[in-house]
Amino acid sequence: MEDPLKKGDFIMKIYIEKEGSYLLFKRIVALSFISLFITGFLGAAAFKIIEVKADSSSEYDNNYYSLVSTGENSLIGVSSPFNPTRIKKVKVIITGYSSTSWQTDETPFITASGKWVEDGVVANNMLPFGTEIRIPELYGDKIFVVEDRMAAKKGYYHVDVWFDNYYEAKDFGAKITYIEIIES
Repeated sequence: MEDPLKKGDFIMKIYIEKEGSYLLFKRIVALSFISLFITGFLGAAAFKIIEVKADSSSEYDNNYYSLVSTGENSLIGVSSPFNPTRIKKVKVIITGYSSTSWQTDETPFITASGKWVEDGVVANNMLPFGTEIRIPELYGDKIFVVEDRMAAKKGYYHVDVWFDNYYEAKDFGAKITYIEIIES
């Protein structure tokens, strides 16, 4: 006759082995998820931003190109990953003005935003103060900043470029062209 205690020990031993492999499986799965999370987090944190200045002889002088490093030997070109720039084109009338008393208010050298006039200041009624624009057909890549306002009758689609003296502004005349509003 077989000893029942020995048989029970055997059944208990099998049950413990099965439970042990199940727990081992659960541990492996949990560790896999944790390692995937850590690898993903560290991988995302490992991206480096490298700015490479264009060759000064190229047509893209003064522009920067951003590259993202995804490893030791992989680079992906991106356009301004942290400060995306959009350019909106708007057709406007461009005129000139100067700091003369009949063209401005009682403080001819102070703009509506409170800043002193200087080269690159423009007046416009539509765009917020500090907005950067370009007038490519007339000035190429030169950046102008909206710091002043005009008479309400001029409307939104009129830009006044500030000039040093009255005669330069008068000689500039009036032109219809596109401006590029730089939005970042």
